[in-house]
Amino acid sequence: MKIGLVGATGWLGSALGAGLLSRGIVSPRDLVLSNRSGPRPDYHGHADVVWARDTADLAAQSDVIVVSVRPEDWPGLALRAEGRLVLSFMAGVDAAALSGCGGRIVRAMPNAAAEIGASYSPFWASEAVTAADREVVRRLLGAIGTTDELADEAQIDLMTALPGSGAAYPALMAVAMAAFMRARGIPDAIAWRAAEAAVVGGARLLEGRIAEAQALVSAYRDYRGTTAAGLDAAEAAGFSRAIEAALAAATEKARHMASDRNSEG
Repeated sequence: MKIGLVGATGWLGSALGAGLLSRGIVSPRDLVLSNRSGPRPDYHGHADVVWARDTADLAAQSDVIVVSVRPEDWPGLALRAEGRLVLSFMAGVDAAALSGCGGRIVRAMPNAAAEIGASYSPFWASEAVTAADREVVRRLLGAIGTTDELADEAQIDLMTALPGSGAAYPALMAVAMAAFMRARGIPDAIAWRAAEAAVVGGARLLEGRIAEAQALVSAYRDYRGTTAAGLDAAEAAGFSRAIEAALAAATEKARHMASDRNSEG
């Protein structure tokens, strides 16, 4: 099976290409690549990958096509993929828009952790997608992390807002924590290490047991110590409401990205 990767040197496309090659999911000669900047002599340590002349050439050589470009670049691709499985990583380009290419459409939403093989990349499959297609999608997404199938296309927008945000919200929390420490005289380097201890080190305690998060919050509160005081103050200041508002805004943005681009044009 030949895999065509449109946007092969972008951050997500590159991560997928690297994962497919390093895990032996596809051989270099069965990986067909295209990008805006043109062929490269080395692609993740491989000189024998196939570089397509353009999108039409890539489609002609591929059984499965992965589209990993910016949403605004989709119309310009003019992709024709009749009879092929098309896996889109684009936010805001729905199945109705994608179906014009003639392929069997799957939408997935990886995040920045794809670079380290730890992306959670849920996917939704259109009606024409077969059981065999789904297995192919799981294998491809398995090259960059884990996946689940969603029942409704609209849920992709929710995944764009949450797992698709990658490290954005932890980074925002770290910035606020480090600023708090610096404002109270802690040297910059130490302030950042303290924030890292809370945001990165603390999160490791939840890895693989995230469903226990509420129980962990309750345990801290029951202890009635310094962290309980902080948690109570955070809730009183609207911490949970702020997170809900952020995710709602991001979801709404994902839903309207295509129409926003059309109105701007």
